[in-house]
Amino acid sequence: MTIRNIGVIGCGRWGSFIAKYLADLGFAVTLYGRESSPHMQSFLATRANDLMRLPDSVRLCCNLKETITDIDVLVISIGSQGLRALCRELREVGFDRGTAVLCMKGLEIASGKRLTTIVGEELGEAVKTAVWLGPGHVQDFCAGIPNCMVIDSADDATKHLLVDAFSSKLIRFYYGQDLIGNEIGAAAKNVVGIAAGLLDGMHLSPLKGALMSRGTREIARLIKALGGNELSAYGLCHLGDYEATVFSPFSHNRRFGEAFAKGEPFTDLAEGYYTVRALGFLAKKWNVDLPICRTVEDALYNQRPVKDALFTLFERSIKNEF
Repeated sequence: MTIRNIGVIGCGRWGSFIAKYLADLGFAVTLYGRESSPHMQSFLATRANDLMRLPDSVRLCCNLKETITDIDVLVISIGSQGLRALCRELREVGFDRGTAVLCMKGLEIASGKRLTTIVGEELGEAVKTAVWLGPGHVQDFCAGIPNCMVIDSADDATKHLLVDAFSSKLIRFYYGQDLIGNEIGAAAKNVVGIAAGLLDGMHLSPLKGALMSRGTREIARLIKALGGNELSAYGLCHLGDYEATVFSPFSHNRRFGEAFAKGEPFTDLAEGYYTVRALGFLAKKWNVDLPICRTVEDALYNQRPVKDALFTLFERSIKNEF
């Protein structure tokens, strides 16, 4: 298979950057957004947002059926909780075979299911699904700062095809080796990002080193319980994404956690808010102790004062580090 035509669903900052990135590599790219989307309205008027201008070669489209017509690969970059509904729309317009690449991180809040599982349930096995994960903010990529990322898929040929086709001097891709671990790790890093923001908001930022170490350890336990390789938690999907999540001023999850601790409003999407609920579900189902995730969930959902929730971690019984 040769990749020539690519559809991108999602005209927010990440989706639009992906469209630009792939167009710059020479692919024929169609970017889809709903007519009601302020992002799409901006692109239709000026072909630009506050970070970038789309190349003239990128076709803009507000019709889902037209977007998927004659494409080789469909890239999806939307909020994780909207994926199942989108898949049902895609099925209705005839997308029932081909390759879907999920450039998004999260778990279904109601079920704890991974995003590739949702695609499989809604679109069937004829759609080969991959995930595009790892560190990097659009602001940095637009400034020419390179980074490393990972693409993984249950289908080995699909994974190799995408990595080989999408690699460049701006993004060095690695072949993923553990779909379960990569999806869980990528989703969970957003929860650690919120925890980091809570520490910032409570003037406890020096604890971020401990957060990174212990956060990785507990997510490794969950990955192992789910049948993945616990070492994936130490790879690009999770630990490798911490700089962009735990420290970066661009991280929505960290900024949300800081705003929450300070009692300030925050309106941008923070995927970790939903993911922590799903992780709590998985922790109970698989009997895995996730103390940091539980602390974040207590603060966000159970009205527990942030400082009390954080210091509960220090009251736990003493344990071996490993």
